Amino acid sequence: MSKLNAGAFAFVPGRGVIIPQQATQPPPPPIERPEQTEAPPPPPTISLNIGGAKPTPPSTPAAAPPPVVQPIIPKPPAPVATAKPIDNTALNKVFTAGKAQTDTSAIAQEVQAVADQSILEDLYGDVKEHLNIVFIGHVDAGKSTMGGNLLFLTGMVDKRTMEKYEREAKEAGRESWYLSWALDSTPQERLKGKTVEVGRAYFETDKRRYTILDAPGHKTFVPSMISGAAQADVAILVISSRKGEFETGFERGGQTREHIMLVKTAGVSKVIIVINKMDDITVNWDKARFDEIKEKLTPFVKNAGFNPKTDVTFIPVSAYTGVNLKDRVAQSVCPWWNGPSFLEHVDNIPMVDRKINAPLMMPVSEKYKDMGTIIVGKIESGHLRRGDHLVLMPNRDAVEVTAIYNEKEDEVVQALCGDNVRIRLRGVEDEDISPGFVLTSPQKPIHAVRQFEAQLAILEHKSIICAGYSAVMHVHTLSEEVTLPALLHYFDKATGRKSKKPPQFAKKGQKIVARVETSALVCVEKFSDYPQLGRFTLRDEGRTIAIGKITKLLEGGIEELVDGTSQLTVT
Repeated sequence: MSKLNAGAFAFVPGRGVIIPQQATQPPPPPIERPEQTEAPPPPPTISLNIGGAKPTPPSTPAAAPPPVVQPIIPKPPAPVATAKPIDNTALNKVFTAGKAQTDTSAIAQEVQAVADQSILEDLYGDVKEHLNIVFIGHVDAGKSTMGGNLLFLTGMVDKRTMEKYEREAKEAGRESWYLSWALDSTPQERLKGKTVEVGRAYFETDKRRYTILDAPGHKTFVPSMISGAAQADVAILVISSRKGEFETGFERGGQTREHIMLVKTAGVSKVIIVINKMDDITVNWDKARFDEIKEKLTPFVKNAGFNPKTDVTFIPVSAYTGVNLKDRVAQSVCPWWNGPSFLEHVDNIPMVDRKINAPLMMPVSEKYKDMGTIIVGKIESGHLRRGDHLVLMPNRDAVEVTAIYNEKEDEVVQALCGDNVRIRLRGVEDEDISPGFVLTSPQKPIHAVRQFEAQLAILEHKSIICAGYSAVMHVHTLSEEVTLPALLHYFDKATGRKSKKPPQFAKKGQKIVARVETSALVCVEKFSDYPQLGRFTLRDEGRTIAIGKITKLLEGGIEELVDGTSQLTVT
């Protein structure tokens, strides 16, 4: 039948309808279909070349002429749209999905940042930026006196209260200590003139809000100083310029050196070195003495990891008289100083980066009972609001936020990353909380581990450190006893590469990778993810032995399995 009629369909059992081949015209070239909304999937051999060399003229009608590419150019993401197809002198840029992803993620981050700023303005109005500053330095350098005078000059402590402190200090035979009494509140601290615990206070200027953390200077109370530095954004290193006092604090055994190293490990990025007691009769605002102290401190600060040009500032002040704290020092008193006053400088230093959109993490620095359980700490990342249901790690206690109090003890609805707050919790007793616990979001809680790998820099140790060495680890607000069950690698000083074989021991000046094991679960994160929760200090016999950063968390194990199944019930 098909032979009789060439145009008829051929029916073959077991097959579909076969349309006979006809000598018809060839299909129209692709140039006649520019109105397509979506480009057809290109063959694997074709690549889209934008901004390359001039295309060669088509030799045969079957080859796709240049206009085929033209409608496809607007379709890729934004970076391709901005490219100039006419400019043929540029380098050959082949469009890739990876480049598009990078560009679109950058745009998304920018949009997110703008959205964050607008959300903050909607929630808080025009809110002042908040900074946490810690006062560090050797004993009797004038840390508490400077903090007390700042509170008085900014109006946080009124004149009547200061006169009361002055009268009480005079009766106790401590007349020159009255300014420090604004921060040293306990009788023991006031009697001996030594700060024992980290004092807290709050003041604000026209531009910013500040939380003062007054750290103890005595070497006995270094653990308190570390917990204070862990909550700070900026460190104020107070140096006494009085003849003999600077040398005592800076020489071996003084606390100035150790404090600089510890604040760097605690995550402080900026240091303001305040040269105090410039009005003393042995100094009398002498420029030579200021320069001498600056020259001695700069190399050490540089070795600690601070950039002297961008991260460190030297300012001469008199904390007791208040000269150059709020208002600039008069030219008649100090003709050689043309820089800003202390408050002028801190108002204008670049703001630290805040992780407002990250999961909530707030290490607990203090806890007490007051009409419920109250915890105190600095929010390291994320934000929280009243009524949030959160988790207290490492015990995984489900808690509810019933109230949030800011630095002025006023109740607020919510708090952001960087704020120092007091939080009232429901669902946990204060006996079940220890400093070092972390309040975190249930969706992405902080890791609680017993083992992790870390890079260690050995700063000072009498003998060698071998596997099995024990010390006390300070990480954020936590102090925990740890052992080093294994030394894994050491870093070659010449090349900086890791060794393949594990070292037998480590000594002063070496960098090693070691496995660290804790006696109980600790809340930590990798340094690359959350620097503030991934850096730590090792101390032993009252000295800082090493500083380290966590590179790998070793989770799981029999103990965690037992902990997880201990409360399991079968029904």
